[in-house]
Amino acid sequence: MTAPVALHTLMKHVLKLIIAAALLPLAALHAASKPNVLFIAVDDLRPDLGCYGNKVAKSPNIDRIAARGTVFNRAYVSQAVCSPSRTAIMTGLRPDTTRVWDLTTHFRVAQPDCITLPQYFKANGYHTAALNKVYHKGLEDGRSWSEPHWYSSGNAVDTDLVDWTKQIKTKHDVNVEEYAERDEKGAKRPNGKNAKVGPAFEVSPKADDQLPDGAAAAEAVKRLHELKSKGKPFFLAVGFAKPHLPFVAPKKYWDLYDPNTIPLPAIDHLPKGAPEFAGHNNSELHNYPGVPKENPIPADFAKQLRHGYYACISYTDAQIGKVLDALEKEGLADNTIIV
Repeated sequence: MTAPVALHTLMKHVLKLIIAAALLPLAALHAASKPNVLFIAVDDLRPDLGCYGNKVAKSPNIDRIAARGTVFNRAYVSQAVCSPSRTAIMTGLRPDTTRVWDLTTHFRVAQPDCITLPQYFKANGYHTAALNKVYHKGLEDGRSWSEPHWYSSGNAVDTDLVDWTKQIKTKHDVNVEEYAERDEKGAKRPNGKNAKVGPAFEVSPKADDQLPDGAAAAEAVKRLHELKSKGKPFFLAVGFAKPHLPFVAPKKYWDLYDPNTIPLPAIDHLPKGAPEFAGHNNSELHNYPGVPKENPIPADFAKQLRHGYYACISYTDAQIGKVLDALEKEGLADNTIIV
């Protein structure tokens, strides 16, 4: 009677081994079904990119994402204001639901239990992390992340600037002394508070990583290496400030463009019959020293601003390129979704 019992026991062990072997591919498939996510947020970036047909912008790295991904040609924001728009993306809720229409209201006041995009990933086994501006600064959401939200040591507005009065090639009717005095006292912001601000644009003498976006890219490269070793899927959100005002970028990015070839907007006024609220009075821009007071902005000054905007696009694009290269180097590119 002992032989059948031994055979039965042996068969049980063999069956367990067969089941385990059969489950191994399923486990691997399950792991593969949880790709990493690299979420890139770029502040105030219009579709002024090569992948959207812009012939001026030099954006090779964003363009290479577009070349192997999906480009949305009819994507519209819920509200053309920073915090409401970011909140809508991260929560999937409209501003009328989150009650976020400004830069001071947190969405959890009206929606304390809503699940954000990274929070959903976190609840499903992902390590979630945020670098620099993802939510509007000052309105971060601790529930979304597995670790504290990281910010570079640099200021969002870099005040360590060269002499801005020498960079304005055409002063128009700008009283440089008046603006210099205003800057010394602190330019007045829309919220009524005085704060030291630099010019609206600057050809920076600094290296890439001495400015906040370069520092964010360097940190992202470091984090990708660390996250790879954790052995679990990750959701890494990386925020870039430029091309938001002020248009500050290292000189080499300004040198990519000939200002004489940068076109001005085809329309500098509201279309006939458009409601007044459809326009914009450039209030943020006018709070920077050295900016002409009148609207529309004079053509030659507008060209300098547009030159700065394009320089900032290329600067941020280069930082994104460093992060993409790190994905490749770490062997993560084939299992990472880039948004």
